[in-house]
Amino acid sequence: MPNFILLQEVDSTNSYLKRNINLFEPWTVIEAYSQTAGRGQKGNSWEAAPGMNATFSMLISRPRVSVKEQFYISEAVSLAIIDTLEQYATGFSIKWPNDIYHGDNKICGILIEQSLTSDGSIDYSIAGIGVNVNQREFTSGAPNPISLASITGDKYRVSEISHAICDRIEQYCRFDGTQEQLDKLHERYLSKLYRNDGKPHLFTKPGGEQFEATIHAVHPDGTLTLLHTATGTLHNYLFKQVGFVINRVEFL
Repeated sequence: MPNFILLQEVDSTNSYLKRNINLFEPWTVIEAYSQTAGRGQKGNSWEAAPGMNATFSMLISRPRVSVKEQFYISEAVSLAIIDTLEQYATGFSIKWPNDIYHGDNKICGILIEQSLTSDGSIDYSIAGIGVNVNQREFTSGAPNPISLASITGDKYRVSEISHAICDRIEQYCRFDGTQEQLDKLHERYLSKLYRNDGKPHLFTKPGGEQFEATIHAVHPDGTLTLLHTATGTLHNYLFKQVGFVINRVEFL
């Protein structure tokens, strides 16, 4: 079972866990009442009012997937969060690569960092997670935040949600090494993928070029394949190379 360590205040739970990695056993979870420098993807900050939201990082040691298959860890963490949130409401999805959405609004961000051994295999993964639970007002300028409390009108015990998520992460990430298990995980990930409905949607490139496409595939390394509507051709994109346009707002 995950071992929880609650800190009153820390710069970033991911950073704290990385700095002290040799002190902790696998499945240790560093949970923070308050983060002063919470980190998201692409170096973004993560807004979380103290005590209102679930902010934590989990140590996943030597997962049985190769470096080329590391995106399965991201899929497993995303699905663990979806499974937990669906106990309280419906309408959640995973926006590629691993943001958790309710409708067109973001409820959770995930930052997964890997450390490799000298032979190039995964030594450990740190899954940093921020879930908006009870916070209803956001001041950071993020364009589309939402919380579980905003969705349902109820208030929740933050620790109850973080513990449930971590229990499910451990279950998902105890990979047995079989392709059958990985295929089932990937199939479920695709079934929960935001806007994976076979319809054209508007995407954007970092330079501002916009185009319509449908999601064709997501590969084990996280690469997204889009079928461009105008040309009928397939194009592959890595994270940061393409983003959704949601309500005419760009999300990379």
